[in-house]
Amino acid sequence: MTDVRSFDTDVLVIGGGPAGLAAAYSAARSGRRVLLVDENPTPGGQIWRGEWRAPRSSEAASWFDRIRRSRIPLITGVRIVTEVAERMLLGESQEAIYEFRYKVLILATGARERFLPFPGWTLPNVMGAGGLQALVKAGLPISGKRVVVAGTGPLLLAVAAYLQEQGAQVLLIAEQATRARMLSLGVTLLRFPSKAWHAAVLRGQLWRVPYASNCWPIAAYGEGSVQGVLLRQGSRTREIPCDYVACGFHLVPNIELPLLLGCELCDGYVRVNEFQETSRANVFCAGEPTGIGGVDLALIEGQIAGYAAVGHLEAARALFGRRARWRRFASRLDRAFALRPELRTLPDARTIVCRCEDVPFERLKGYSSWKEAKLQTRCGMGPCQGRICGPAAEFLFGWSVESPRPPIFPARVASLMRTPSSERGGNG
Repeated sequence: MTDVRSFDTDVLVIGGGPAGLAAAYSAARSGRRVLLVDENPTPGGQIWRGEWRAPRSSEAASWFDRIRRSRIPLITGVRIVTEVAERMLLGESQEAIYEFRYKVLILATGARERFLPFPGWTLPNVMGAGGLQALVKAGLPISGKRVVVAGTGPLLLAVAAYLQEQGAQVLLIAEQATRARMLSLGVTLLRFPSKAWHAAVLRGQLWRVPYASNCWPIAAYGEGSVQGVLLRQGSRTREIPCDYVACGFHLVPNIELPLLLGCELCDGYVRVNEFQETSRANVFCAGEPTGIGGVDLALIEGQIAGYAAVGHLEAARALFGRRARWRRFASRLDRAFALRPELRTLPDARTIVCRCEDVPFERLKGYSSWKEAKLQTRCGMGPCQGRICGPAAEFLFGWSVESPRPPIFPARVASLMRTPSSERGGNG
């Protein structure tokens, strides 16, 4: 018989990254019951993954300490799969089914890497930059391995520095943005001293690693596993033998749960008001789903959402100025790392776009919409439900990816058969 665990709380926070931690802490200061749920084994999100017991930064340590001192209940290893009733979400772990009833909901579901298909991107050991970092944190041996880090965005430097620290031989950091955009971003950093210092520290750690702007991967090759990568830099093509290619083209927001709940979008992000409340009453959203902005913006938005969720509007309003400042920084990042149009020409006819259903580029070219392509090819209908191929298709074809259907993750039949029961008491 499947174990069912029920919880009732005033404020339910979904996501244990910086935005979720800040939201939970701020809401808990009011004395309300707050419950924090995250699908990972420990809180921290992508940026502080695996650091709950041994933080690598003073900022992470500070927020982890606040959560511990506040005695906020944490439920980890649980993935939200659907909404089963008004103000009630259903989650799953490997061991049990979870029912979460709430009065106010804060969504801090974070972001994931954007992948763009190119010949050879499905070879073993070609993976996302953040994905490789996560595997190394989980114990993957990387010492002595030759790694090329490629794609776009500030994550590349952080990943390269971490891999090098773990003993990897980082051969090259290939950034698709132009040199002019990187120089413009450098000027912007001077207005944000903490960011400038962080970037300088990372470059100092990587001073022996070549950094190539205006450079992007065009193919990976190998027998059974990647053995090298071809890169384009301007009009030149270069080949680098390697053991791993860590490649990510910035981030895309995790908006499946907000969409399932009926939250409106604006330009691909969850639309929120000045207090981070979505178009659905009593549902707030903070962090990357409202706009890719980095840890500083996520923390501020999380605090605003947490305060507003419990009615402390003046405390939330006091943070508006800091949020505006970090939003300006985020907009400059977006401009600096905008994807170049040449990346749309990377796939050849046989390049797989949908890895779950093995759908190649040539089968998708003739369709006019995401819906039509799904119906005819099953693109986006595999286990990842379009999380990988959806953003790629948006960029390659200009399609608008439709709202997800429940469940938003693969779920047990027993979970989907659950119906809310008023007789069953709640915990917490």
